[in-house]
Order: sequence, then C-alpha cells, then structure tokens
Amino acid sequence: MSESRKPAEEYVVIRHRPGYRLRRTLILLTFSITAAVLGYATGMAQGGFRFSTAEESRDRLEEQVEQLREQNRETSQQLVNLERGRTIDAQALNQARRTIVALETQIASLKADLTFYKNIMAPSETSKGLQVDRLAMQRARQDGAYNFKLVLTQVGDNKSYIAGVVAVNVIGMRNDEKEVIALRDLSDDIDDLGVRFRYRYFQDIEGLLRLPDGFEPLEVQVVARAEGNKSSQAERTFDWDELTEN
Repeated sequence: MSESRKPAEEYVVIRHRPGYRLRRTLILLTFSITAAVLGYATGMAQGGFRFSTAEESRDRLEEQVEQLREQNRETSQQLVNLERGRTIDAQALNQARRTIVALETQIASLKADLTFYKNIMAPSETSKGLQVDRLAMQRARQDGAYNFKLVLTQVGDNKSYIAGVVAVNVIGMRNDEKEVIALRDLSDDIDDLGVRFRYRYFQDIEGLLRLPDGFEPLEVQVVARAEGNKSSQAERTFDWDELTEN
C-alpha cells in the first residue's frame, strides 16, 4: 500500500548580512535629515527675502508719510501767512478808506471856510453888510435836544464893528395849533429874547436847545438887526428837516 506524500515544504535561503538593516536605516535617516535641512534652508532663504522686501517697503512708506507731513506743515504755514496777509491788507484798505474820507471831509470844510472868508472880504453886489450866514443843528444825546450854532457875518465894509441883537424862533405845531417858541425858552444858554452881537467879520452863537414834549418843529426863523450907523436887518428861515437830516 502506497503512502500518500504531503507536498514538500519550501524554504527560502536568505543570505545573512550582518548589519545590513542598521546600515539601511542609517542611510534613510541621513537622507531624511538632509532633505529636511535643505527644505528648511530654502524656506528660510525665501522667507528672509520677503521679510527684507517688506521692510524696504515699510521704510519707503514711512519716508513718504514724513514727506507728506512736511508738505502739509509747509502748506498750512503758507495758508496762515496768506490769511494774515489778507487780514492786514483788509485793515490797510479800511484805514486808507477812512483816511480818504477824513481828507475829503477836511477838504470840503476848508473849501467852505474859504468860501466863507471870500464872501466876507469880497462879497457880491447883492450881499453886503449884516448877514445871517448859516445855522447848524446837531442832535444831542438827550432826547429832543440839539446843539445849535448860528453864524452872523459882516460882508464887504468890515473895517469897523457892527453891533445889534438877533432873535431866533422855532416854529412848529402842538395840539394841532401853530406855535412859535423863542430860543430863550428852549435853551439855558440864552437869557434874552434878543441875543446881542458885536464883531467885525463874523460871530458864532452856540448852545443847546431842548424841544418841549408834543412839539413838532417845522422851521427856524432868524432875525438880526444892527444898530447905530450900520443899522440894517437880515432875516433867514431854515427848514427844520434840512437842518437835522445829517
């Protein structure tokens, strides 16, 4: 009887190499470390370049910011200088205008004075002797009060004095009735109905008058009468609104 045979078991013969695994492990480890070191170096090189580029950009931006700040300071200073210059120019212009107005006023006053003296010294044929030259009225600080100035002249023949009295009356309305009030009753500076005068060329009569309550002035009548060898009379009526319009 035949005995069945089991398949023969196979065996692999491996050459024994002492230290082979250790060397392979060391080689792999060395390779891995080398690759890691190279990768790290490459990364650091690239990262350092980018870091260097960012620092340069930051420096440029900071420099530009500083330049812009300096330009802003210069521009602000220029603006301040322009504002100051404009203010100074405006003040100088206003001062020049005030000076011009003052000079024009002074010139007008000098012309009026010149005309005044010319009329006294070289009068026309129709205006000689005693004259009521002008009456000025200026509103005072008190209500209903006015500063007045009456000017009498002697035109032409003024080698000797002329003397007399002048009466001033304010004509107006009160309680729908016409009323005439003497200057004596309106002013503490006048004592008599007729104010006495004596002069060669001209005389000013000045004072403060105060209107009574409810009285509406319309005009002022001035009557001057010379006495003696130059006996004569001069009379003028002034509109109240024209006297007090300025």
